[in-house]
Amino acid sequence: MTTSSPASRRTPVTWVRRGGLTTLLFLLPMLVIFGVFSWTPIVEAVVMSFQHTNLVTAPVFVGWDNFVAVFHDPEFYVAVRNTAYFAALALLFGYPLPLLLAVLMSEFRRTKGIYSVLAYLPVVIPPVVSVLLWKIFYDASPAGVFNTILGWFGIPPQPWIQDAATAMPSLVLEATWAAAGGTIIIYLAALTSVAPELYDAAEMDGASIWQKVWHVTLPQLRGILFITLILQIIATAQVFLQPFLFTGGGPADSTTTILLLIYQYAFTNSLGGAYGEATALSLMLAVFLTVLSLVYFRVTKRWSDS
Repeated sequence: MTTSSPASRRTPVTWVRRGGLTTLLFLLPMLVIFGVFSWTPIVEAVVMSFQHTNLVTAPVFVGWDNFVAVFHDPEFYVAVRNTAYFAALALLFGYPLPLLLAVLMSEFRRTKGIYSVLAYLPVVIPPVVSVLLWKIFYDASPAGVFNTILGWFGIPPQPWIQDAATAMPSLVLEATWAAAGGTIIIYLAALTSVAPELYDAAEMDGASIWQKVWHVTLPQLRGILFITLILQIIATAQVFLQPFLFTGGGPADSTTTILLLIYQYAFTNSLGGAYGEATALSLMLAVFLTVLSLVYFRVTKRWSDS
């Protein structure tokens, strides 16, 4: 049995001698800024979720009433269902598409830079501008951009965002177009770390491009794929801009999401603003995403390391 020498024991004096105080001084400004601008609003939001307040008069402590009110609101379950529907569609179409495009772009070595710029261009466009642009594309009249294209193939005009059945898929289509470029760049950077010898060996074995993707590319990008998946789940669970600017939650509440419902609680549902219910729902969403992330990383840690 070995024991540590007195010189190796951690004491405040040894911590200072090893530069701990200097490190703390360098970190202090960042810690203060992070605490003031990040943790202070979080703590205030937690306190507000247990209060009834309009941000003008003195708040009144109401305990769990705000959470109970949210659970008894039928709009809450509509928003949860719509958010889950948006997330499912976004994962179904928006998650594999960037990887597919990145793999195809990596095959064109000479023109890969041009394709990368074109893929990332929608990310550069301000989100509000892109939504307003797509609202013109989604014009339900026969003269609308998308309906004109459909007319070339004899397909009748579609209502797009004006109909409850097609509104959410239309929002997912625009969101995928707007956000896919950033993920494509991540995948292109990750593909550079895959050893070319692996592809050469696969070609010698007669593997097709899809077999190389399945047996070489995907296993090598396993860790990146797990990260982008949880990031997309978190992002889609917090979708706000598209339903707010495209439809305002309509038609018939078919695009009301959780974040849009939080906005409605705070600014549109009541004259004084149900800020307590809005912060309560915000806290519920934050806790859900935190637990989901912890469970996800615990489940996928062994897979990503193998």
